[in-house]
Amino acid sequence: MSEADKTVYRVQGFSCANCAGKFESNVQKLPAVHDAKVNFGASKISVYGTATIDELEQAGAFENLKVTPETKKGVTSQNSEDKKEVDPFYKKHSTLLYSILLIAFGFISMAVNGNDNILTPLLFIASMLIGGSNMLKTGLINLTKLDFDMRTLMTVAVIGGVLIGEWAEVAIVVVLFAISEALERFSMERARKSISSLMDIMPKEALIRRNGHAQLIHVDDIQVNDVMIVKPGQKIAMDGIITSGHSSVNQAAITGESLPVEKSNNDEVFAGTLNEEGFLEVKITKLIEDTTISKIIHLVEEAQGERAPAQAFVDKFAKYYTPAIMVIALLVAIVPPLFFNAEWSTWVYQGLAVLVVGCPCALVISTPISIVSAIGNAAKHGVLIKGGIHLEEMGGLKAIAFDKTGTLTKGVPILTDYEILNSETNKTELMSIISALENRSQHPLASAIINKADHMNADYTNIVIHNFSSITGRGIQGDINNETYYIGSPALFTELDTPNFTTDVHHKVKTLQEQGKTVMLAGTNSKVLALIAVADEVRETSKRVIQKLHEAGIDKTVILTGDNHSTAKAISEHVGVTDVQSELMPEDKLNVINKLKKQYKHVGMVGDGVNDAPALAASTVGIAMGGAGTDTALETADVALMGDDLRKLPFTVKLSRKTLNIIKANITFAIAIKVLALFLVIPGWLTLWIAILSDMGATILVALNSLRLMKVKDEEIE
Repeated sequence: MSEADKTVYRVQGFSCANCAGKFESNVQKLPAVHDAKVNFGASKISVYGTATIDELEQAGAFENLKVTPETKKGVTSQNSEDKKEVDPFYKKHSTLLYSILLIAFGFISMAVNGNDNILTPLLFIASMLIGGSNMLKTGLINLTKLDFDMRTLMTVAVIGGVLIGEWAEVAIVVVLFAISEALERFSMERARKSISSLMDIMPKEALIRRNGHAQLIHVDDIQVNDVMIVKPGQKIAMDGIITSGHSSVNQAAITGESLPVEKSNNDEVFAGTLNEEGFLEVKITKLIEDTTISKIIHLVEEAQGERAPAQAFVDKFAKYYTPAIMVIALLVAIVPPLFFNAEWSTWVYQGLAVLVVGCPCALVISTPISIVSAIGNAAKHGVLIKGGIHLEEMGGLKAIAFDKTGTLTKGVPILTDYEILNSETNKTELMSIISALENRSQHPLASAIINKADHMNADYTNIVIHNFSSITGRGIQGDINNETYYIGSPALFTELDTPNFTTDVHHKVKTLQEQGKTVMLAGTNSKVLALIAVADEVRETSKRVIQKLHEAGIDKTVILTGDNHSTAKAISEHVGVTDVQSELMPEDKLNVINKLKKQYKHVGMVGDGVNDAPALAASTVGIAMGGAGTDTALETADVALMGDDLRKLPFTVKLSRKTLNIIKANITFAIAIKVLALFLVIPGWLTLWIAILSDMGATILVALNSLRLMKVKDEEIE
């Protein structure tokens, strides 16, 4: 379906996952609708085609759903349902409380007046009608359409119970079912709060300087290139670039970083982060709907709507499970009386109990609450997981490939070694000459040398250079004070046949190269003056991250790089990966990923989301570094580590595996408790009390088990 044909609506009032599925089905049947997809986790529906608000609300009339158009992607479109949490419990569930009160009066009447007094059944019936009105209304409509779901099962059981005179038990069953639905709704709302908490972090107004005056302006009205003033202790309202000021900025809400980050001129800042101490002026670079936090919220909500494989299995299973339960209940009710001369009242009661125990509440919610909880928790820790399927696949990875530059390393070259080879040469003066030449160079390593010169206070700006030129693939040269100086690879000085390029110097060059460093020499035609080594510094945490991944059961870790083999090998030995593939073009990385998939089936690829795009796309799970700074990473990767921080990777694997285990435990428990209760039919021990308590107990335990995923912690790797 075309995205242009899609309209997104917010939906308030979902009480259960099954009801969300029913609403989706009803909307799909509307005449001008081609397709519809409910996102239960985010309480939204995407409609492909045309539908009015009235038509949508009519499709959700069984649940009294309220539908409102989704506004723009920004955080100001916060779900109004989340804002209603201020209502106390007794107001939100007043009908349930009245129903419980009527049951109490019913039992008092039973004790005082007896079962035959008309007041007793009237009190229980009133309790049923008040506490179970929504359930009974939906169940009766479904029954006329031969549409069997959990409410249909409960409605048939209630009608049957009333017909055989089990007033008290049926009333209690209705109330307990209503309590179960209320708890399910509460659990889902708790899980959704992981998103609403992200929404709450952004200010709704910002101090903007326009026409020389500072004024508070709502974020919806702020324009690109406006100048925002951020005082110490204030939250930053919009994405932008610092034009004036210096401060520490707490970016935990976006990247999950535990420590503030120093920011100054030309550094990027993100909406929703906290300016801790300095006065900042920020030029706005994005509108509210395009800010990083807005994109995160949007993508997380979309991710929560993506059905994981486990959820697809549950949905398919439930489709056949509910009708099967109705057939089993019918057989339990009629077979013993017809063929074994058993009491009709006893076995009809048993059949009704089978209907109640067969209610698939726990099974249906076993997956969605887990997925919503896990994805929301990951987002709060600076990890964006773009769907339940990717969350599940992360837990199944057996091999992970890493791009070297900017992933295992910092991606910023630094000068590691500077050694004078001629005792007559002044170290600072020679650095001034080297830096003056490199200042004219376009080579990526030049910045490392200039940074070193600045640190040494070597003045290179006043040096006059004549006849500067680049020697392709070898280095640079230029005339200073009537002397020609060369800076370049050892091969350049071999070609120059410099006299003092001795075996000892060759040995030093080889030793540094074996350490993973790029080696350059500086000198003249007559002598080599200095040896310079530059390296892309390995992240301090890379070694521990690789170790953690191996401890977690990742069988193979591989470096993929276009760098030379000696550099790649040195880094691989330092960080502890099991294999290294060097001197690769982008298509070569793709081939390596495909080979790994044949051997290990589930392979992850960690890169920067740009030049590693083919390999990221081919892997089972593509993991991008630094998603907060690059739109490409946010859009292309399956998982984005929002901060430029590999330490989040073991946490993500841990969270994924815990999610898988909890989903499997939920499904197993939900089915097992049903089977166990059904076995009680054989000796005739199954009662409506046991049936509803087993269903309610399973629902509560499954929900609580799923909510544990919100508490999984990110153990910082030092």
